[in-house]
Amino acid sequence: MFFRKLHRAIEIGHLIIGLVFVLCALALLIFALLRLWTGIDPFAADDVTGRVDEILSGIAILTIALATLELGQTIVEEEVQRATVMSAPTRVRRFLSRFMVVLVVALSIEALVNVFQFSHTDPAMLPQAALVGFMAAVLLAAWGLFVRLNQGAERMEPEALQRVRAEDRRVAGEDLDTGSQEAKGEDPDQGP
Repeated sequence: MFFRKLHRAIEIGHLIIGLVFVLCALALLIFALLRLWTGIDPFAADDVTGRVDEILSGIAILTIALATLELGQTIVEEEVQRATVMSAPTRVRRFLSRFMVVLVVALSIEALVNVFQFSHTDPAMLPQAALVGFMAAVLLAAWGLFVRLNQGAERMEPEALQRVRAEDRRVAGEDLDTGSQEAKGEDPDQGP
């Protein structure tokens, strides 16, 4: 009884944290739109370089907003909606993959924005921008290695992979007939 209440409290905590991430993403979206408007405002007296810097700053903030929103969505879906147990290798890989995709894309965009900004304002900072891009590449390579090494563990537990697929279909609201195929040992992804 105590552990059920504790588990429920943890789920509620994850829900609150996920919603706070979504609210932060919305606040960042508003700031990004304000920066973008500053860059395209036809009545502003800024020169082209200042406008471009404002637009690039808006893109950088928008990228962070996207990463924040995706993190909030991942927390809500994986920890609350699915009540994920991180013991299955497939579930761990998918959870990390969702986050890593957003992180690598956000870092890559941030590196690109920094290169554009620093090439106009402070060329001495270009090595730091390149370092951000390099770290995005390292993360991508490490993530690829993790997925590759994790495939062996997934082959050792095929029933866990089937449970994850069934759960994905249940969460997506697909037809429950595929569950009867899995119960018979058939792979619903292969068809009849």
